[in-house]
Amino acid sequence: MHTIIIPEGGEVVETTVAQELALALEQDVSIQSDKREEFVSRAGVLNVAVVKKGDRFLRSLPGGDRLAAGLDAAENISRKEGIYFLIDTQECAWLLSSRACFLYLAMTYLNESLSETDVTIGSPWQREMAFAQEKSTFDLFLTQYARMARNFDREAYLREYARLGFTHVEVNALAGPFPLEPGVPGEFYSHFYTYCPALDQFVSSQLNQGAYHREYLDANLARLKENTGLAAKYGLTPGLLCFEPRSVPESLFEKYPTLRGARVDHPFRSFKPRFNLSIVHPVVREHYAEMLTNLLHEVPELEFLSIWTNDSGAGFEHTKSLYVGRNGGAYLIREWKDDDNIAREAAANVSRFLQLLRDTGRNINPAFRVMTRLESFYGELSHLWPQLEDGIDVETSSLLAVGWDTVYAHPRYHDIKVSGSALHNTLDGEEKSKAQELWDRGSRSYFYHAFGIHWNHEPLLGIPFPWLTYEKLDSARRLGIPSLAHIGGIQPPDKVPVAVNQEVFRRFQTDPELNIDAAVRDLACGYVGEKLADELVHGWRQIEQAVRSFPPLSIYSGYGVVWQRMWTRPLVPDIGKIPEKDRAYYEDFMCTSQHNPNRVDLAQDVLFELLSKDTARNAMELIDAHVWKPLAADRDVFQENREQTGKNGKIQAAQVFEDQLFRARALRCLFETLRSTAAWVYGVHTYVDSTDPEEKSRMRQLLNEMIDREIRNTEELLTLWKTSPVEWMIVSDSVETPFIYAENLPELLERKIGLMQKYRDFEPYIDPDYMFQVTNNPYK
Repeated sequence: MHTIIIPEGGEVVETTVAQELALALEQDVSIQSDKREEFVSRAGVLNVAVVKKGDRFLRSLPGGDRLAAGLDAAENISRKEGIYFLIDTQECAWLLSSRACFLYLAMTYLNESLSETDVTIGSPWQREMAFAQEKSTFDLFLTQYARMARNFDREAYLREYARLGFTHVEVNALAGPFPLEPGVPGEFYSHFYTYCPALDQFVSSQLNQGAYHREYLDANLARLKENTGLAAKYGLTPGLLCFEPRSVPESLFEKYPTLRGARVDHPFRSFKPRFNLSIVHPVVREHYAEMLTNLLHEVPELEFLSIWTNDSGAGFEHTKSLYVGRNGGAYLIREWKDDDNIAREAAANVSRFLQLLRDTGRNINPAFRVMTRLESFYGELSHLWPQLEDGIDVETSSLLAVGWDTVYAHPRYHDIKVSGSALHNTLDGEEKSKAQELWDRGSRSYFYHAFGIHWNHEPLLGIPFPWLTYEKLDSARRLGIPSLAHIGGIQPPDKVPVAVNQEVFRRFQTDPELNIDAAVRDLACGYVGEKLADELVHGWRQIEQAVRSFPPLSIYSGYGVVWQRMWTRPLVPDIGKIPEKDRAYYEDFMCTSQHNPNRVDLAQDVLFELLSKDTARNAMELIDAHVWKPLAADRDVFQENREQTGKNGKIQAAQVFEDQLFRARALRCLFETLRSTAAWVYGVHTYVDSTDPEEKSRMRQLLNEMIDREIRNTEELLTLWKTSPVEWMIVSDSVETPFIYAENLPELLERKIGLMQKYRDFEPYIDPDYMFQVTNNPYK
């Protein structure tokens, strides 16, 4: 090849692909642009293009009609997208995709995977995508609270999204580690504003001009623009994930008192009421339209806005799931109406707001879409569902569930329900009919799946469970679901060189009929070679068996090891015996207010029961019976093969087994701390509730055993930190926050061990009135 030709005035990704191909060819190759109508077969030329409707060259290419058919088809639930490579009889090569987001994927297959046996002169290599839309959502690394992860390479990360076959990415992130949300001393609530930043964190309107200082908005907007530019470079469609309608500074209501909307904070977690603007009011609707218009004038490439709500300082007026109950401004409905009347008006208000955002966006970008989650609208769902229409989409774990109900069984323990995580590995056939109903109205359904960190094993990186990953993909594809949303972000490629889960996704995206066992083994061959592949696959099977066998422990097993500081807080029978000043090193970074009973009782969080005694006991028994044996793969497979391959001079294979060894050891540490959490709940609560001396004695023995195990486990964490050559967990490159550990973790682990040793022998106790404590109480 001596020339690469791309279309004049085409997509940015066409240039990116041409440049990377020119480098890969390792010869003197020129890159030229030409008019689309001039694309013809020429010897020694590689034509690279995102095809467009009406491209005449498609008619002359074998198989080109399949790409053309996809372009000509109306956008519906069965529309196919594809990639294409051909060396024709004139020795001209063609690299094509039906959409910009898939061109980079096609190029990486050409560079990484296609061999001479895959390509025959005159016969195209062609693949249809399993999922026409695969979007990221709540991306920990690019936009959410792990955005300050050390040595994080945003461009490499977005490049990996394109290589895997994703289509849409969220790009709005705060530039700094903390939000500009004023709090109250002792309050945690302001930290929740660090994720899913609202529109007013990037631009202002005439209404709220000056609410946030210009430098803050400019820095956030600059970060958004940078992310958008990188997304475009690799063909990805950029969009937004915002909590809306979010609270605004109280100073705005001092100026406009009649615009006050709903109280949207959590009365237990927040120490001051926070209100948003009443979106019923026409002035507020003008405000939102102006903000979105201003943002799209700055970044017209934005194509979607995902709205999460009724949490983290956001909410819709008079909806049932607001933390303080149905409430709102003066304009939606008068007092003394019954619940159904309120629900009907609240649903109509939600729908009008989403329509406003959609229509405003389409004034600038005709492809603009809005989406939301339905869990928060359990009280309004019967009224809202019929109003979901063209360009107003849904993100969901299940369209069959109402609110936060879970309707899917754990893959091993069918009496335990799961939702959203990797353990939610299937979809019921009834989901298709609900999705089809929305598609018939022009509304897409993006079903969640999670093969990464969030909802699974946060903060651990690179935990392998390729078969669970496949099962959810296969279930969705067999139902004909075309749109998925991956929760939590992918594994950063520079930190996780062996990311088998997302490699399974990549293969499935282009070959949904694949044999998963053969695909996993082929991946193993690529990592360690043919002779050692079976050993690596065996190790992965063992780790996945442990993952499949672990029972969920409420928020703890999703993200609570970080948010609740389970790795650094001392697990002793009476946490309240530890003086507050000695607990501050971890409590200052817990997602709890100062009077949250979770500080002294692991079974509680605000007024929620996270774990009952019976649930905790059952979890311990299941973990001990089914988890530890397969986790022995860290020694029996990874360690032995690391040592043997190292002795034999197989350096690459040794590094792969070493990488998996340390990740498996980290998973063992995480699972042990979660078991300790269950043991604490069962042991302490049973002891406190019991009047039987023998039972109390058994609980003391159980708690002593737990303390011994957790101290050893914390020592193992310290050893991992000091000796591991791989990046096995998310670590901040700057400050510790409630959502991410930092470089001071070893010091905190040492303090935990010291406090557990010092306070292990106190009698189990939970202060039943802990939440009612008042600093400087005048009556005490």
